[in-house]
Amino acid sequence: MQLPRIGLVGWGEVGKIFAAGLKEQAGVTQASAWDLKFAQPATREGELALASRAGIVAQASMQALCEASDLVISAVTASNTLAVAQEAAPFLRPGTVFLDLNSASPGTKQQAAALVDARGAHYVEAGVMTSVPPYGIRVPMLLGGAKAAELAQLLTGWGMDAKPVSDRLGVASAIKMCRSVMIKGLEALVIESYATARQYGVEDHVLPTLAETFPGIDWPTQGAYFFSRVVQHGKRRAEEMRESANTVKEAGFPPLMAAAIADKQQWVADHAAAGVFQGLDKGAPWQAYADRLIAARKKP
Repeated sequence: MQLPRIGLVGWGEVGKIFAAGLKEQAGVTQASAWDLKFAQPATREGELALASRAGIVAQASMQALCEASDLVISAVTASNTLAVAQEAAPFLRPGTVFLDLNSASPGTKQQAAALVDARGAHYVEAGVMTSVPPYGIRVPMLLGGAKAAELAQLLTGWGMDAKPVSDRLGVASAIKMCRSVMIKGLEALVIESYATARQYGVEDHVLPTLAETFPGIDWPTQGAYFFSRVVQHGKRRAEEMRESANTVKEAGFPPLMAAAIADKQQWVADHAAAGVFQGLDKGAPWQAYADRLIAARKKP
């Protein structure tokens, strides 16, 4: 498999990292990107300049991106997974590989695959198993689909950590989504527990008991990391958890926990959007984040 022209749908954190990393690989002759930010007056100039400095071709439309690419990589938010496949499918050439990095349920991925495969292109799902920074393009990924093994061989040749897990669509995304219930759930639990303990002034009693029960975790450091990541990416995490809830529903279970986790992530994201955490350094201790939440409480 040779895919010399790479096209990224999504010029956010992940899209920028993948575009920059892939354009340097042997056999890649062009790396392109398309994002609505390229067309919006408020963001167009700045984002086009970023793409130019990175050596990335900023395409004028989804159609232009698809026509210029042998490998199209979808790297958008979870809620846009299916919409991107719907928009891209009519413009995919037969033989094009469509790699979907987005955190979506097996059902959503299967719907997207049907659209892509109907055009004679090849849909491959990816479950990205941890945060892309600081791994870059070497972030661990699980691939699924008829072309998963063949694509994994190409990607590993580019130094990526891509492992095919099934030729059946939905397996990789199920692994990713079930893991997300745990990881994003831990984030939500820590934020709720720590902020409440801080309000009552009992954190110096609560955290040591956690360390006794789970001695392998540095609870203050882990707490600070969880707070910072949710403050920075809570909206994206909430969307992912809604897809995790869909995954649970598709399995036939009520998504009680996944839905609650999505709500908690969204709650933090809303506070961040309102400026509650403005000025806090990423390396701030968890207490600083909790104090901002306490100060922002609605008074009776």
